[in-house]
Amino acid sequence: METRVGGREIIPFCAELIKKGEVVGFPTETVYGLGADATNEEAVKRIYEAKGRPSDNPLIVHVSEVSEAEKVAYVSDLAKKLFSVFSPGPLTIVLPKKDKVPYSVTAGLDTVGIRIPSHPIAREFFRACNCPIAAPSANLSKRISPTTAEAVFEDMNGRIPAIIDGGSCSVGIESTVLSLAGDTPTILRPGGITEEMLRPYLPDVKLFSGKVKVAPAPGMKYKHYAPIVPCVLYSSVRGAEREYLLRKGEGKNPIILTKGANKELWEEKGFSYLSVGDTGEEFTSNIFRLMRYCEKIYDYLLIEKPDENGIEGSLLDRLMKSSGGKCVF
Repeated sequence: METRVGGREIIPFCAELIKKGEVVGFPTETVYGLGADATNEEAVKRIYEAKGRPSDNPLIVHVSEVSEAEKVAYVSDLAKKLFSVFSPGPLTIVLPKKDKVPYSVTAGLDTVGIRIPSHPIAREFFRACNCPIAAPSANLSKRISPTTAEAVFEDMNGRIPAIIDGGSCSVGIESTVLSLAGDTPTILRPGGITEEMLRPYLPDVKLFSGKVKVAPAPGMKYKHYAPIVPCVLYSSVRGAEREYLLRKGEGKNPIILTKGANKELWEEKGFSYLSVGDTGEEFTSNIFRLMRYCEKIYDYLLIEKPDENGIEGSLLDRLMKSSGGKCVF
């Protein structure tokens, strides 16, 4: 299969592919998605096949408007309020599903995650398809999420017929997944809409904790966001220096991914490094792209541990999975 890549001009072609039950890579403000008609069970199966994704890991259904969400889920007044505040944007709300959504999308659950992305090309694509789009991130299962069309092509060339190039993703990590299906609003996966942002509207919102047996949202059950080389977080300059020199002594070629405030320090020491940015938003937007770049050149990644609050707290959730929870102090 030859994978075609193009910009906005190939949206009509890609919409026809969707109507034929095919899978298409498309941009959002969070990461690139791997989309198919959410009402077509055979098309949804092709997503799992292309990605190599376990079938018990649910997909998110993407729509262009709240009115479209109401066709696939029972959208409560509270959900409508949250959509009005945070959407279009990086918020997925888990709601009771309607029969139109096959269980292959929801991994057998009676709930479905609904998102309204803000990326203009995504919204134009959805309108051209005229159907809800089920999609995970457009990478091979367990790999680093793609934030450019080039990264999608790297993983999906020959696996899917087309990729719509919408430039680099501005947010850089997957959406916040908020469940309204239970008694207490629960953040199943942190993302661009933080707990602090939700709390004025949901005073009792909580973060999910505990062991996952049946994942109600993607990104909860399996290893994710992993480079092909070892990856470790560091929480102190001293710990990073010690780990860097240890790996150099083993004959490895490590690199440090650092916040802007520390880059002069690493330059003075002569260590290999790249700046992830000066703000939490830049860190989050850049990190997956830089990890994909570094894994091709270096064989050991040392990443400065993000803060635990705000957008960096959401990023920390991802990088703990990237590193398998490994952190040097």
